Amino acid sequence: MTVTIRPAEQRDVHAVAELIEEIERFYGSTEIQPFEERRAQVEGALFGAPPLASALLVEDEAGDIVGLAAYSFLWPAAGSTHSLFLKELYVRDTLRRQGIGAQLMDELRALAAARPGCGRVEWMTDRDNPVARAFYKSLGFTEFDGKIVYRVEVGVTRVTTEGP
Repeated sequence: MTVTIRPAEQRDVHAVAELIEEIERFYGSTEIQPFEERRAQVEGALFGAPPLASALLVEDEAGDIVGLAAYSFLWPAAGSTHSLFLKELYVRDTLRRQGIGAQLMDELRALAAARPGCGRVEWMTDRDNPVARAFYKSLGFTEFDGKIVYRVEVGVTRVTTEGP
């Protein structure tokens, strides 16, 4: 199958919001954000002022969006350089193992190389995701130890207990 990899455009917001639900279900989520809320967040993230992220989309021969690579540029990386940080790489299961993920990674590397001051591409995957780890290894990428990821929810009410 022939696919086209291209930057997301405003006209893609609906399709990307649909794909985000597919990605959430792929990762096992059972509580899915309402579509209209998800669509508004996709639009704001990709096309707000300023945009929070960018995305490369995979479009199949029928014009359907069947994959994406969502990324942002982060600063500082090494010294005063910046990096392209890949947040999500996803290809619909019916199109996996056809080289599309590798094409997306090549496109991301080219984007990073073309941006002045960008010194690297970085991403994370779960330790318990052997398929993703094998995919990245097959492309010749090395896993790095030593980083610990922290996460804190914002906008969530915390329960506190007062002492005596």
